[in-house]
Amino acid sequence: MNRTPALLASSLALGTLASLAVPASGQGVQQENAAAVAATARSAFEQAFTSDEVVQADPRHFDAMHWTNAQAQELLGVIRAIGAEGLVPADYLPDDLAAALRANDAQQIDELASTAFAWLVEDLRDGRTPMANRRQWFVVDPDADRSPTATVMASALESGDIAGALDALKPTHPDYAALRDKLAQTPANATQQRRLIRANMDRWRWLARDLGPQYLITNVPEYQLRLTVNNQIIRTYRTVVGKPGRTATPQLAETVSGVVFNPTWTVPQSIVRGEGLGERVLNNPSWAARQGYRATRGANGYITVVQQPGPGNALGVMKLDMPNPHAIFFHDTPSRQMFNQDDRALSHGCIRTERALELAMTIAILGQGATRDEVVGISTSGEYTRVPVKKTMPAYITYFTYGVDIDGNLREFDDIYSRDAPVFASLDAPRVRDRARVSSEEVIEVVDDPRDTL
Repeated sequence: MNRTPALLASSLALGTLASLAVPASGQGVQQENAAAVAATARSAFEQAFTSDEVVQADPRHFDAMHWTNAQAQELLGVIRAIGAEGLVPADYLPDDLAAALRANDAQQIDELASTAFAWLVEDLRDGRTPMANRRQWFVVDPDADRSPTATVMASALESGDIAGALDALKPTHPDYAALRDKLAQTPANATQQRRLIRANMDRWRWLARDLGPQYLITNVPEYQLRLTVNNQIIRTYRTVVGKPGRTATPQLAETVSGVVFNPTWTVPQSIVRGEGLGERVLNNPSWAARQGYRATRGANGYITVVQQPGPGNALGVMKLDMPNPHAIFFHDTPSRQMFNQDDRALSHGCIRTERALELAMTIAILGQGATRDEVVGISTSGEYTRVPVKKTMPAYITYFTYGVDIDGNLREFDDIYSRDAPVFASLDAPRVRDRARVSSEEVIEVVDDPRDTL
């Protein structure tokens, strides 16, 4: 009910990369008698869709369906074992369902089993954490639309495979399975460690269940970007991400639609006017030429400054075009010494990427925007060129504080933006019903200053 929602050397490796890229606590209602149980179930069922936040047909909606006793008993078994997925069995009415089964009351069984199943679908498919506790998480999870609750329930009841229907909702990424295994190995008294694992398991559920055959994914606190094909890491790149505060990098799922080689940089007015760069460029043309700046003053006195392509361009030699309201993208930098630092939360929000030219060429080739020889020629031309890709690529900007690193080891990452605490709080609190599917947080459009901030 609530899911809410060295250039040539690099180029020689790209043919291999392209060949690899073929798409190959509890909230249980405790009642003293069967009548009270039924009333509570009906109340939960009726109140589940009263949110003012839902303005379109909600794919989480369901009507109570008929359950045989055997099917309800199987569901009860799933509920009692759901702790293995980092969820709380008491959230899904196990005591009430067991009481209804003992009373052999068909109406109560139908209502309670339908409600509990729907809540399980929601939490396994979309995550248990309310949107308000997912700070700066702007990913829109498509899974509720792809697998509406009523459809999943009807299919489970028709096939008779209740456990299988729920199991099919779990994230397919191998890192989720690694966290699940780690949770099973962690003692029950290791409360904080288990909370950390559960929080990051839930973060995987906030993403699409299947991320696609090939994609980019970066874990902001790890300062790493992965190029992934069929869930196998093909290349990794160190990153520089946003500084904490209003320049923190938000979490997004966007689409790379093109690659810009030899980009220009239109300088924000906060720098043109606020730092006096516009007047300096106009009054010192020789210095401006060395820096690659060109300025124009309009009839109204408004000054525009654009840095031309070149080795000193603040965006380096490339950027990935991935339009979004936050103005976040991946780009190169001439300040490559930053990648040698351990703490790389240094930017104004956009993500700087090491070996950026290799990445840009790879994306252009995988996206069938250009051949290897063509991208070599384009990149060395020194001219601004946007290469649109025919096969777009998803790009996921995520935030995990415990997970599998680029070497395949499970470890903790620093919570650089202090985003764990609200997730922990939601795990310790009763399950929230009628949750929003999209974030209501402010969208902060990045006014990026990609210049060296060291």
